[in-house]
Amino acid sequence: MLTLLEALQHADATGTAVGHFNISELIAMKAVFEAAREKNLPVVVGVSEGERQFMGVLQVAAFVKSLREEFNFPIFLNADHTHSLAKAIEAAKAGFDWVVFDLSTLPFEENVRQTRQAVEALKAIRPSILVEGEIGDIGSGSEIHDAAPASSGQLTTPDEAKQFVEETKVDTLAPAVGNRHGMTRNMVEGEDRKHLNIRRIREIKEATKIFLTLHGASGTDDRDLRDAIAAGITVVHINTELRVAWRRGLEATLASHPNEVVPYKLLPSVVESVKRVIASRLALFGAGREHSQTRSAN
Repeated sequence: MLTLLEALQHADATGTAVGHFNISELIAMKAVFEAAREKNLPVVVGVSEGERQFMGVLQVAAFVKSLREEFNFPIFLNADHTHSLAKAIEAAKAGFDWVVFDLSTLPFEENVRQTRQAVEALKAIRPSILVEGEIGDIGSGSEIHDAAPASSGQLTTPDEAKQFVEETKVDTLAPAVGNRHGMTRNMVEGEDRKHLNIRRIREIKEATKIFLTLHGASGTDDRDLRDAIAAGITVVHINTELRVAWRRGLEATLASHPNEVVPYKLLPSVVESVKRVIASRLALFGAGREHSQTRSAN
């Protein structure tokens, strides 16, 4: 069975990226798993603190573990955006493969100090668990915004990324490179897209030599995503796009079946709506190596 570390190493070596998709219920879980199996690609399921509270920490861990074992398939579980050591330890003890320890709103030195403590504590529980740290400003909330949130424009610098990685010993790093959580209404309607600082991604990768994660990728221009993967992004997080597809799928099936009350007859079309988004993103993330070779040739 492929491990999470091996999946990241393979993506890093081949210029591709592993897809990370957040869920908060069974519909999205089914969509993620089915799309990944059809593409035969490893996948990471993410659950934030709020999503874990809704699903149950032990329950979602058991569900992912059962899928991995029954189908012998590399599906992994990440405790996304965990803001306290207590919650991080809870996830590690439940069997999560990965923890995003996010104290990016704190001053840099305090973020370093507490993240280093978290890495030591989590590795003591299970040495194989991966721990991610985050620096820079990427906003919060995988939601629909009326307009782009006011931003300080604080991108992660290569120097602070290098210092953070060296002092904390994290396995993966989530930098701010023009990405932001959530989408604007114009993005939802396809009228606008996010754009990334590809040069900064390349500089951070060269400075840290570590796996880089792109949070807040929903609504990002496809070419920017391909270029980001070619520049050194190893994992791409998608959440808001799935939530939009979930709602649209539900609204469409309720409108076309106004008298149906049986959930298992209504919800498969919602699964398909979410699954289409995941499949398209997985196809794009898996095209990184070819795109990288094309860019190098040009």
